[in-house]
Order: sequence, then C-alpha cells, then structure tokens
Amino acid sequence: MILLAVVSLVRADGVADNAADKVRPIPPKGIALADADRNALQAELDKLGHAIDEVRSAQKNEPRILALLPDVQIFHSAVASALAHGEFFDAKDVAKAKALLKRGMDRADALLPSQGLHTGPTPGMWQAGHGPVALGYISKIDGSVQPYGLVIPWSHSSGANRHRLDVWCHGRGETLSEVNFLMDRETAPGEFTPDGAFVLHPYGRYCNANKFAGEIDLFEALDDVRKRFSIDENRLVMRGFSMGGAACWQFAVHYPSVWAAAAPGAGFSETPDFLKVFQNETLQPSWYEKSLWRMYDCTGYAANLFNCPTVAYSGEKDSQKQAADLMAKALADEGIDMVHVIGAGAGHHYTRDAKIEINRRIDSIVDAGRDPVPARVVFTTFTLRYNRSFWVQVDGLAKHWERARVEADLLGNQGAGPKIETSNVTGLTLEIPAGLCPLDVRKHPKVEIDGQQIEAPRPLSDRSWTARFQKVDGTWRAAADDGRLVKRHGLQGPIDDAFMDSFLMVRPTGPALNAKIGDWAATEMGHAVDHWRRQFRGDARVKDDKDVTDADVADHNLILWGDPSSNAYLAKIADKLPVQWTKDGVKLGAETHDAGRHVPVLIYPNPLNPKRYVVLNSGFTFREYDYLNNARQVPKLPDFAIVDVDSPPTSRAPGRIVQAGFFDEEWKPRTDESHVDAR
Repeated sequence: MILLAVVSLVRADGVADNAADKVRPIPPKGIALADADRNALQAELDKLGHAIDEVRSAQKNEPRILALLPDVQIFHSAVASALAHGEFFDAKDVAKAKALLKRGMDRADALLPSQGLHTGPTPGMWQAGHGPVALGYISKIDGSVQPYGLVIPWSHSSGANRHRLDVWCHGRGETLSEVNFLMDRETAPGEFTPDGAFVLHPYGRYCNANKFAGEIDLFEALDDVRKRFSIDENRLVMRGFSMGGAACWQFAVHYPSVWAAAAPGAGFSETPDFLKVFQNETLQPSWYEKSLWRMYDCTGYAANLFNCPTVAYSGEKDSQKQAADLMAKALADEGIDMVHVIGAGAGHHYTRDAKIEINRRIDSIVDAGRDPVPARVVFTTFTLRYNRSFWVQVDGLAKHWERARVEADLLGNQGAGPKIETSNVTGLTLEIPAGLCPLDVRKHPKVEIDGQQIEAPRPLSDRSWTARFQKVDGTWRAAADDGRLVKRHGLQGPIDDAFMDSFLMVRPTGPALNAKIGDWAATEMGHAVDHWRRQFRGDARVKDDKDVTDADVADHNLILWGDPSSNAYLAKIADKLPVQWTKDGVKLGAETHDAGRHVPVLIYPNPLNPKRYVVLNSGFTFREYDYLNNARQVPKLPDFAIVDVDSPPTSRAPGRIVQAGFFDEEWKPRTDESHVDAR
C-alpha cells in the first residue's frame, strides 16, 4: 500500500509542555532579518499601502470595487504583521513576503480606474479563473482583514448552476503566519479537491483548532464566498485532519444542519481523555472548568450526528485515533454506528486506499444532498451558543451546562403536526422555510410537546411555518416576549463568548479606587490586547472610556477595564450590575471581599443595550500554558470570578481565583454553585 503524507502542520507535543512555569512562546520567536531585507520589504510594503489608499480614494463611489479591496489588503497586512512582530521563521519567508507584496501590487493596479475594471462585469481577475487563490474579508469581530484560501473548480461559472463546496480545516502550525498561510493558499490546492467543487481553506485565525474567533472565521469566510460565487447550500462538506480534524468534529456536532456530510481525520474530540492519553498530562480542573469542557467536547454532542452523515478516518497506528474511538463509543450509546475508515499500518497520515474509500462514501452522500427538512431531528446541547438543528431551535434552557435534548418528529402527532420530546429545555422555535413545509398550513398544525397538545399560532403564509413555545411553571404554551432579562442565543456567557462577536476594549482614564487594582487592570489589559493579536491575529479595538459613543454601545460588546472610579462607562452602569464594588469591598452573590486586593471579572448584558455584553477586566480566559496544546484551549473562567491580585498572574490564571460561578437563566448568581475555589 502506498502511503500519502499529509501536510498536517502538527507539532509533537511532549511532557515538557506540561510545565506551567516553563512555557515556550507561541508563536515562536522569529529569525533576525538582514537590514537589506528589512529595508527592501518595508519599501515595497509602503508602496503597496500607498496603492491601497489610491484605490480607496479613486473608487470611493464604486462599492463593487471596494468590496474587492480586502483581497489586496491581506498581502499588506500579512507582511506588515511579520515585520512588526518578528514573525519571519525561516530565511525562505523573506522571498515569500516579496512574492506576496508583488501579488498585492498586481491586484491593486487591477482595481484602479485606468485598468477599466470598474466598468466591466469581471469581479476581479484573480477570482475569475480556476485553481488555488487567496482572498480576504473584513471581520466583524475586530475589524481586521482576514485571509482565506479558495480552490476554484474548472467547471466554475457565475451562472445559475450551484456548486458543491468542501471546507478543509488545516492542521496545527505554530509558524503558520499569514505570510506562510497565504503562500500555501496561492500555490497549493490541498489534500482533497473533488471534481466540480469549491474548496474553502479558512485560516481560522491561526492555531486555535477553529475555536472562538477561529470558529466565527469559518462562517465569515463562507459568507464571503457566497457573495462571490453560486454555492449549493445542500452540498456543503466539512473536512479536516489533525488539528483540523478536531475542528471538523466540533463543526459537525455543533452545526449539524449546515453540512451534507463531515469527514474528520485524527485530531481530538474532547479535552480530558485526550490530554491524558496524548499529552500525558495530570489534570486538576476546577469544578467550573469541568462544566466548561462541555462547550467544545464533541462526545457530549454526539447525538447531533444523527442528522449529519459522518465518515471518520484514523491511521491504524496513530495515537490520535483516540478521537474517533471515543466518538464511536459516544455514538454507540446513541444507537448510531459510526463509519470509521482505518489506514492500514498508517501513522499520522492518510493512505491512498483510505482516501479513495472516504471520497467514495462522501461523494455518494453529497450526490444525494442534504435534506433541508428531515422528518426527524435529534439535537442535544449544553449551551444556547449552539442551539439549532434544521427546523428545531432551542431558545431557553432550564440550566446551562447540563445536557438539554430535543427529539422531534415532524408529522409524529398523528400526522397533524410535530411531536416533540424535550429535557432541560424551556423555549423552542419550530421553523420550516418557505416552499419546504409538508404540513397543511391552511390549518393550525397541532404540536405535541412532552405529551401536551398545543395548537400552533396561525401560519405566517401558506408556504412557510414558524411557531414559538415556552415552558412556564412546567406547562408549555405559545411564547410571548415579556421583556425579561434571560439567557438567550448569543447572550448566554461565559466570558469568552464576548469575543465571538464585535468587541471594543474600553480603557480607563480616571484614578483607581485602589492603586494595586489599577496597576493590575492596566497590566491585564495590555496582556489581553497583545495576546489577542498573537493568538487571534487581529488588532483589538481600543478606546478611552470618555470617548465611547452611542454607536459603540449599539455595535460592540464592551470590555471594561478598571473600576467604577477609573472607568467612566463602568461608573454609568455600576448600580445595574450584579456586583457591588466600592473602595472597601467587592460583593458578588453572598460573598464579600477586600477591595484592596480583589477584583471582579464577569460577563453580563449591557444595561444600556441588553442585546450586547459588557465584560469586566478580562480578555479571553485561556492563557500561555494552554497555547501549547489545542485541546487546552477552552474557557478557563465561567460567567464571573473574583481574582486575588496579591497572587500575581501566571501562565494559567490572572491571579488566584477565590470565587467563581455561573449566572442562572435570569442572569442572577447561582446560589448552588458560586463558592470559593480551593486552588
């Protein structure tokens, strides 16, 4: 059997990466550039920057042309970042950077009026052909320009024909700078290139297994592709290997109704067992960390693959076979047999025969296409961040981070309407798109939920159907928005959730209540801004507290640093937050702490715009130690915590955590869980 090596970009982690006091930097330190190389790159970078400004000015009334500007900016941003932060990791990277700047100049020239492009129908010469190409978009999260790769098929046309699209999530690459990623995506088609299919290669914001901002990156890139090309929504395939295999598992189980099929290879599918087996790590998690594993641990969501056909792959001798083996066990518990293709004798790579078999199976599934309205939906979740599968949407939970489950049969109620069984669910929306509803919507469909018969509201039209229900005092009824502050999708915590949408860091300008806390907040804000760039490859928006506008409040989650004395915006809302913070004490729930050494960190709906969050004194919550293995990159703090700053920040925490917990479904501290953490 001929073995095919896969570019997995994986690093062999070892027990040395289990020492929290000896953490190597990620990304690693780059090489020193010769002055001649640095000066030459800077000169070409400046030239490209001027060209971008020229396009922006000359084409200010041509939105179609300006929409293509990110395809130029990606090259400028990549080289500028590498120069500014010392992220040339090999002498060959210099030549790559020069080549990318040349590509950027060629594209910029093509967007100028003198080229005549603005008067014709061609959307951009670099995306009008076929093969691999690097493209870009502006992210809503931090306003940064983000790259992605796209393989354009030979059969591509801009007409009515809709095309299959496969997503390929890349493997771990600690030196996968934007320069290296862009050169790969401009020259290499990748591991799988199905006939007639587009292949989307998300950058995933570097090396985080497509979690948090890396997760949102995929969907922003996919939306950008949809704007450019005709994509068949019923023939989307999720794929990946190694770290990308882990990403594939999480996208499949969290978004089961998006994909016609999924094909994860190797990787990891959960945190605790993988770190014990692969990393040989002795885990000592806090109680809330165990709960937060449920955000990304795919084994708990295995039931969702009932509606997402999956073909897993592992090398027979690969230690990362552990991921698929655990998923197979979790699926067996659900009565689902997992298709698991094994590469005979293989380590951490595909074999030729396995690739043929995987493609045969995936192609067969995709040829049939995704059923947009399956007759039966099985869905489970632990958080409203992941709340939808096909025509079933979970709007409320009885308790976050406990398993919630829905089993729904579209015509199970004697053919008159859906029959639903739930657990730990308090809100439901049933929604069938126009033209796809098998119900007789001229009548009021009858819905059975947990044995209760409910007549659904009148249909909005004779071609679509939407019905919302809520459970109140144990009884299901038609839903009514009563304006209460409750956890809902996109407004459910934990702290890290604020960084999966547009956010703004708000810097304090006034005197702190306590100098020690003020110094800690300034240091931690600097850490948050710096590490956002390092790990999520963007520049965090930052404003002084006095400069925050109504538009900022409307558009962003506000990350407030300091205290009610030093931060003017925090002072505005302090009496509306679930923490009482004065010069003498910090009270959260039933506990009070000395304000001279304790600081609250928390996430909460912004009292001045409850559709957005405020966060107090925290960036994303995993830290340097967790960068060393992607399975560690999960939330490390819940909805709120109290930090003792007499214990200095470490590679694992911002200080000693003396109290932590989750808010309940009405954003009040849970009295059954908030307590002193013994660590």
